[in-house]
Amino acid sequence: MAREDSAGAARLLWTFERRFLAARTLRSFPWQSLEEKLRESSDSELLLDILQKTVKHPVCVRHPPSLKYIRSFLLELIKKPSGDWITLSESTAIISHGTTGLVTWDAALYLAEWAIENPAAFRHRTVLELGSGAGLTGLTICKACCPRAYIFSDCHSRVLEQLRGNVLLNGLSLEPEATADPECPLVTVAQLDWDVASISQLSAFQPDTVIAADVLYCPEVTLALVGVLQRLSACRRDQAPDVYVAFTRRNPETYQLFTTELGRAAICWEAVPPHDQKLFPYEGHSEMAVLRLTL
Repeated sequence: MAREDSAGAARLLWTFERRFLAARTLRSFPWQSLEEKLRESSDSELLLDILQKTVKHPVCVRHPPSLKYIRSFLLELIKKPSGDWITLSESTAIISHGTTGLVTWDAALYLAEWAIENPAAFRHRTVLELGSGAGLTGLTICKACCPRAYIFSDCHSRVLEQLRGNVLLNGLSLEPEATADPECPLVTVAQLDWDVASISQLSAFQPDTVIAADVLYCPEVTLALVGVLQRLSACRRDQAPDVYVAFTRRNPETYQLFTTELGRAAICWEAVPPHDQKLFPYEGHSEMAVLRLTL
């Protein structure tokens, strides 16, 4: 039986390799066969082998297909060990309905990768995400890192509507009484405007971990972020939450503003070591990092 399983996995790898290198349509890939194989064996190494045969194949490295094709392929491949998939609805426009939050940005992918390699930062904890956007980072953490509770938050009504849809699309419940499975986190989607959020509103969340991804894109938002972090630091009587902020260094002045304002607010920070596993393609000039803040 073990020999048959090995032969089946080899055929599956061969099919993925041939179709990816030929840039075939995603619906032509044997996704159902892969899901069945994962359910039978719970072999996470199979996914790593698929990455080596596709995105990290030497031919692909030298002559890569479009970033859109690679990203779409990888979004199909994201899963937790039980074989569940993440399905995401997002806008095709960078700015839509007056917001940038309807599309997934690179730092959100980067933070999702970091979370997969560092699940202890989220396991059995209440996590508050500031500026959740389309929700990919949070959905990854909910499925791969076993948080006790997860709070998606944003301020734009269209973003919140899309977030709720993506949560439900991935089999998570927004009804507290429906969360009977101890392996499933209690999930909330909250409207949170950093400019007006009060200490009493933030205190209701009681987060153990706070995260944010790709929110350092203009001075006004950067100042608002530092302000809400200051108020969060006053919410916990016992211990301040751990805070992780992932960002793409687009404008050195904005990054400098962020670190300067952190200093003025007496918030210490340090860069966390980069993670090893690179699952997503990024623009060649993109420089990303995760900062750990101490409130």
